[in-house]
Amino acid sequence: MQDTDTLTMRPAQPDDIAAIAGLWHAGWMDGHAARAPAALMAQRDPESFRIRTERWIADFRLMESDGQLIGFHLCKGDEVNQFYLDAAARGSGAAMRLMQDAEDHQRARGHGTIWLACAIGNDRARRFYEKAGWRYAGEETHEMETATAPIPLTIWRMEKTL
Repeated sequence: MQDTDTLTMRPAQPDDIAAIAGLWHAGWMDGHAARAPAALMAQRDPESFRIRTERWIADFRLMESDGQLIGFHLCKGDEVNQFYLDAAARGSGAAMRLMQDAEDHQRARGHGTIWLACAIGNDRARRFYEKAGWRYAGEETHEMETATAPIPLTIWRMEKTL
């Protein structure tokens, strides 16, 4: 069990790229591999996460425990675009702290309503979002970023008014 009092948040730095990409890849595989279409799976190798981490490094916020990365979020516009927590930290309260940081970050940017995409069928994630006060707003198709060309994917849209 993680002691949430010892968790720290900070902006990502270029030296964090490998650690973020590794956690992102592991988390994505855990939450999406069983649900993603083959075309998207073919684009989600470890290198693709490194490339996207490098592209967006200035927008990541990291959660650490004793100096070790255990989670992160990435906000783009009014979207919480990425949200991942190391599987070993699940059930510890760390995810709620990480979500609070993402919401505070979005509030500070002036957003009144924010949203995120949840993979259809990822019931564990959806339950967490709903517990955190998010609401299901319907299904939408979004263009998923890849190294080659965007791939359309239908997702559950979750929203929260701050």
